[in-house]
Order: sequence, then structure tokens, then C-alpha cells
Amino acid sequence: MRRIKHVEKGLTLLAGGLFDFIQFFNKYRPNPSFTPKWSDKPIPKSWQKSKPPLGWPRTTDSLCPKCVIEAREAILNGEKDVSILLEEKVGEIKAQIIERDGQVWMVKDCPIHGHFEDIMAIDSKFLAHIESMFPGRDIAAHNDENVHNHGSSTIKYGRGAVLTIDLTNRCNMMCDPCFMDANQVGYVHELTFDEVKEILDRAIQVKPRRQLSVQFSGGEPTISPIFIDAVAYARKVGYNSVQAATNGIEFAKSKEFCRRAAEAGLRFVYLQFDGIGNDANSHRQVGNLFDVKLKAIENLHEAGVEIVLVTTIVNGINNDQVGSVIRFALDNPKKIAFVSFQPVSFTGRDEHITDERRMQQRYTLSHLAYDVKKQLGITEPTRDWFPLSLMGAFADFADLVHGPEAEWGQVSCGCHPNCGVGTAVMIDKETREMAPVPEFLNIPGLVKDMQKITDAARGKWFSNIMMGLALLKHYNPYKSPSQFTLYELFKKFDKSFGLTGKDYGRVDGQRTKEDIERRRADRWNFLFIAGMWFQDLFNYDFRRTEMCIIPYATQQGEISFCAYNTGIGWRQIIEHMHMNATVAEWYKKYGRHEIYAKGKTVELPDTSHNLVLNEVDLQRPNKPQIQGPKTAAEEMKMMRKLYQEMVLQKKLGAKDQPVQIQGLRRNGQNGQKKAEREMAAV
Repeated sequence: MRRIKHVEKGLTLLAGGLFDFIQFFNKYRPNPSFTPKWSDKPIPKSWQKSKPPLGWPRTTDSLCPKCVIEAREAILNGEKDVSILLEEKVGEIKAQIIERDGQVWMVKDCPIHGHFEDIMAIDSKFLAHIESMFPGRDIAAHNDENVHNHGSSTIKYGRGAVLTIDLTNRCNMMCDPCFMDANQVGYVHELTFDEVKEILDRAIQVKPRRQLSVQFSGGEPTISPIFIDAVAYARKVGYNSVQAATNGIEFAKSKEFCRRAAEAGLRFVYLQFDGIGNDANSHRQVGNLFDVKLKAIENLHEAGVEIVLVTTIVNGINNDQVGSVIRFALDNPKKIAFVSFQPVSFTGRDEHITDERRMQQRYTLSHLAYDVKKQLGITEPTRDWFPLSLMGAFADFADLVHGPEAEWGQVSCGCHPNCGVGTAVMIDKETREMAPVPEFLNIPGLVKDMQKITDAARGKWFSNIMMGLALLKHYNPYKSPSQFTLYELFKKFDKSFGLTGKDYGRVDGQRTKEDIERRRADRWNFLFIAGMWFQDLFNYDFRRTEMCIIPYATQQGEISFCAYNTGIGWRQIIEHMHMNATVAEWYKKYGRHEIYAKGKTVELPDTSHNLVLNEVDLQRPNKPQIQGPKTAAEEMKMMRKLYQEMVLQKKLGAKDQPVQIQGLRRNGQNGQKKAEREMAAV
């Protein structure tokens, strides 16, 4: 073992004693919290932060999966006015969150439609650990009357971490699952540049005015004609982190497009990445989709854009890919710094999913934590995973150090602890040696001491010194990678929060290629592994909605991600209110855009790359098997067959033509009733 590790261990022991000695006096007579420029309310002390009801059994407000759909369709059909969503509790019912056989479940009953239940965690101890680490809500949102007014779905706390703007509902793929039912709703909803500017200008007025990521999404945002202009404008008004949620096709096809996006200010790409190899991506129905992903990563990294791998996990479809995706990131630390797993939300194309398939394909955050341990052999679920909202404690400390004159607050992930979890791995980019961060840094202890420093609210440099002592106190050099040092630990912390003012490379609108290379020169990659579980109608909880950190910015204000895509279905309502044209009208005026589906391949200039691939992962030896239909399309096909055989008593032969049915998932209609009418008309 390197001698420096023994020296560092001695320093940690000295620092721990010194911190505790100083803190014994520091806790008395804390300074009052200041009110920064970016807020009209003071930064709350840790004990002043509010919390939603946690633990179980508990009662919360939820939705009836069937009442909601009926109410939405009544609005879309013009039978009811959208104002009922602001004035009434449409479709709302009570739900119980209970423990059953060591698991956590949500159970609820509708007086009209009966009983519903769904699993929230396969291990109650895991969820109890996550909830116990929740540090409290962010500052209540204010000066937000023009953006937050959506009845029971109104966002009430904080500013969010990612502001999502759908540039278009058009897409160049036909995925299943798809929470927005892209290319299937019969109309086009596409923002103009003036609308984007208005949305961003309005967003910047909300307080607390924290920095957040502006994420352009869709559909596929890169096929919007204003994509580059929208990116540039977001950087212009002051947002440091501008990103795109994309399937990567356009980035893979053109290095020039990547260069233009980077020069406009695109900093991150949230790249759809469902697994290693084309087979693991085959459910997306593009023949060479994995090759597309690899080329997109190469082109984007060369242009200076950072890549976040975003994996939608469906149990029985690609849950075997958790370890493979993380291993890919570990094998390519110079190009991948973030992995985000998103357990499937049964909405959009899957809103009318059968109970049988839902229970087969349901995947929770607890599944994720245990799959990481099982498939990779790293991290302990009830020790090394934390709620994403724990980052709020780090943001509070940085806000203290940056002082009352700061123009922006720090990014703060103040979401409900049931929404998202995370852990991290430190990787040596040169040797690829790695260690889970919670193994060498006591995160719970560090957070508690950091909150003490923040609550005391002393000056910048005294607080920084105390933070340095806290880092030393909770650092175990014997568990960290062999070449990792205390200096690197301090540097990482400073680089993330800008505490000392040292220049590690700019991230604002004046960022240059040299700034990008300077930040990338860091030998150590802090690989963050996150799980973000969006709600659907079967597990909906308004306590989560009101704390949303991923609001959708629309012509009608900013709406919780889950309320927009699930909930009452604000997406369908707003897109209908502001649709540009029917699909037929759009095609007639602008022509058809290319769609890659049914196994079609994407033509690429070349498929060369320098990424490291694991041969075993490419072979996919543990591919899961699921009985019955795997997608909404397969369920529809099965239902057509059953109806013809059982109701029409028709024997299907090879010459029988398929019946065209649009029901079950079409907006503006009662899907089930429409399907029945169409089946009866066969």
C-alpha cells in the first residue's frame, strides 16, 4: 500500500478531532439565514425544512386509472371544460402505502371502478433507508403565478433541476414503450422559436431562481427546425447546462450537426441507451440501433458534448442490461460520466396495459439497486444508495458559500425520496481502477456535518475550512483507488460547486473548446449512477407531484413531469389546445420526415469508433424471457385475434387480412369503447 495512504489516514483522524472540537463551539449562536438575490425568501436551516408524510402505513392522494382517462377524454371531446382541472379534484382517490411480505405496495379503491394495487419496492428495508436520508423540501416556489397554476398538480416547492421543453411531438422512431405516444396521435404539436423564447423568458422569472438544466425533448428534438436556435437562446438567457433528450440518430449521421449544436451551447446529451448490442435494443425496432448509439457517442464527444446514458428498464425485456450498461460506462470513463436508469412508466402507448403484463414488466428503484449488486458485485442497496434529494444538502452549503449576492442559486434536486435514487463510482481514467464512493466516503456522516456547517452560516472561508475538515473526517483512504489522493478529493468537490473560485474551465455561455478540454483533463471520473422512476396512474402520488424537479415548460405554464405525461394527462390537453395541424395536413405542407421502424436500419457514413465493448455483454447470455405480449402493439394484436375467434367465431387463416383498430391508446376518444365499436364493426 502506498505510504501516502497511511499519512492520509493520520490526517483524517486529526481532522475528525479538530472538526468536532470546533463544532462544539460553532453550533452556538448560529448566524441568521440570508435572503439571496435569487430568492425572496431566506435559505432555510435544516430543521426548518418541511417534509411530506413518509414511512408506512401512510395515506396519500392518488388517482383512479379509469376515472382519469374518462375525464380527459371528456375534455378532449369538448364535453367538459379544462377549467375543471383547476377547480375540482378530478379522478382523485385516497391510496394506502403499506408493507406486505417485506415489500411496499400502493393499494387504492375507486367507488366506481374498484380495486387497484401496484408494488413500490421489492424490499421495504431499501425504501425505508432511502426515505430516512431525505433532507427536506427546498424553498417554496414563489413569484411563480404565471407558470404554476394546475390545480392539484401544481408544483409547490423549489425550482426543479431539469426544465424540459418539447420542441416537437414528431419523432424519427416508433418506440414501444413511449410515454408520449409519438407519431400516433394524429396531429403535430411543434413549438415556434418565438414560443420557445417566451417559455424561457418566463421561466427565468420564477423564484427561487436556481440554475437548472434546460432539456430540449420531444418526440425527437433534433428533427425540429429550430433545435440549434433554441439551444443558443437557452445559453443566452443564462442557463449553463443545456441538453437534449435524444435517440442519437441525427448526431450519429452528421459530425457537422454535432459541431453546430456544441457551438450553440449544447453541453449534455441524454442519449437513449437500452443496452449493449443490437439485440438488447431490438425492442426499439431499428436494425442497427446500437451502432447508431456508438457513433453518436463518438461524434458528440469529439464535438465537446458530454454524454449521459439513459436506459429505460422494462422487467423481462432488458433488466439484464443494468450491469452491462454500467460496465460499458466503467470501460469508457473518458466519454461517459453519468448513467440514468428509468424504470418503465406505463403511460402513453402503455396506458391501457393489462394487469398481467404490468405486473410482469414492473420494475422499481429497489429492483435497480439489487440488480447492480447482483450483476456487477458492487454497492450494498441499503448502504450505498441515497435519494437524489440528498444533493439538496450539498446545494445548501454551496449557496451559503456563494453568498447573498449570487445571481443564481445552485442546482437542487429536491424531489420526493420515492422519485429517484443514486450512487457513485470513482474511476481512474488512465487505469480504469474504480471504487464505489460510499465505500471510501461516509456519505450520511458527511451530510450531517455539512448541514451543521450550513446551519451555523459563518463566512465563506471559515465554512470552506470546516467543509475541508468534514471531508477529511469522513474519508477512508484505504478504500479509495490506489492513485486517488486527498488533493483529488478536495479538487472534485471544489470543481463541482465552485467554492474557491478556481478556474477549472468555464461552463457558462462564454465556454470555449479550451474550457471543455481543461475540465476533461481531470484524471478522475466521478461516475454517477441514478435511477429516476416516473409515475403512472397505478402508483400516482400527489406528494411526489408537488415536489417535482423535472417540470415541463409549456404554453400553459410549467407542469410536473408525471402530471404532464401521466396524471390527468396535461400533455394531450395542451397539445390539442396548441396543435399546429393534423398529420395529413402537415405532411401535405412539409412532406414526410423519415421514420425508422420495423427493423429499418439507419444509413451511417461509417460505423468506426474507439469505444471499449465487453464481448460477453455483446453476446447477452442472460437474456430474460417473458410470457405473453411484450408491448402494447402485441397486446392489441392478441385482442383482435381473441375478439375474432371468441366473439365473431371466425377462424383465422393465413389469408385473413389484419383488422385495423386504433382504439385503446388514442387521445380524444374513450379508447376501450372505441375499440369495442371498431371490433363490432368488423
